Amino acid sequence: MRRRRFLASTLALLATPGYAADDYPEVVPGRALQFPRDYGSHAGFRNEWWYVTGWVKDSNDLAYGIQVTFFRNRPRIADDNPSHFAPKQLLFAHAAIADPRFGRLRHDQRAARAGFDLADAAADATAVWIDDWSLKMSDGGYVARIAARDFAFDLRFKPTQGVLAQGDAGFSRKGPIERQASYYYSVPQLAASGRVETAQGAADVSGITWLDHEWSSELLAPGATGWDWVGINLSDGGALMAFRIRDNSGGAMWAGGAFRSRDGQVIAFDRSEIEFAPERQWRSPRTQVEYPVVMTLRAGSLQCVIEPLMEDQELDARVGTGTIYWEGAVRAFMGGREIGRGYLELTGYWKPLKL
Repeated sequence: MRRRRFLASTLALLATPGYAADDYPEVVPGRALQFPRDYGSHAGFRNEWWYVTGWVKDSNDLAYGIQVTFFRNRPRIADDNPSHFAPKQLLFAHAAIADPRFGRLRHDQRAARAGFDLADAAADATAVWIDDWSLKMSDGGYVARIAARDFAFDLRFKPTQGVLAQGDAGFSRKGPIERQASYYYSVPQLAASGRVETAQGAADVSGITWLDHEWSSELLAPGATGWDWVGINLSDGGALMAFRIRDNSGGAMWAGGAFRSRDGQVIAFDRSEIEFAPERQWRSPRTQVEYPVVMTLRAGSLQCVIEPLMEDQELDARVGTGTIYWEGAVRAFMGGREIGRGYLELTGYWKPLKL
């Protein structure tokens, strides 16, 4: 409870104009991604997140959707405070499992200020943790360990392909002004293996997942309300990512995406080449929020239908990051044939998203 009160107070300060700061590092075009450095945290920037999603299955071929996300925020309210208790960096984490037997999303969240080795994000490699929740690089891949209230993960992710730089060599525009951008890369087609535990029991699982890493200092453009994002691991070994930033009318203020073929050829999509067309809505019985859980996606000459593993994959994160959104396992179909599996994220449908 003390931690929750602290975070509520800090988030209130973030919303106070007197605490605004304009000297965060800018995201600029032409900066090449640098590895291994860019696997790690970029503590000077305002916001950053590491995001692993995907499908795994057990020995009985039961499919699960799994999601692990760590967020880092630099609030700029205590940079000059010498106290080790000063909230110079805030960390948040979301984890969820989509299990059709349960019928709705199981999810949990953590939040903490960085410090005392209880929570932090390392600069030299992917290593971010809050207590016994962690996502860390290990043996050329990644390991996620999550001990939630209703489930637990101990999963390993092995790259089968190289990094996919999003946008223009990692510079990903998110709005009409050039500085409204992030540095952004993905690692699709991660081979997952490990163990999942729920109230229904424990199971060894394997599957294919997707990792995103993104950092920025800019908030959403004025008038933006949220975004739709999808990352699909294609069955032939390719990868497809697409997003749109929505305006007050529900239209696309900005959009982008990328396709990598199974032989490694990459196409970066212009904003005019991306279209999300809702096909079916689902209303949450808990929040009464409606989400377009079935979409037709057009990305350049590609067109597919996105359908959820199950409809109820709403995540209520008001205690942590202060919002409610839909994030769930989906299948992609083309001409009625399944062509891939991935995750769809729908934000700003509860109320306009404020970062």
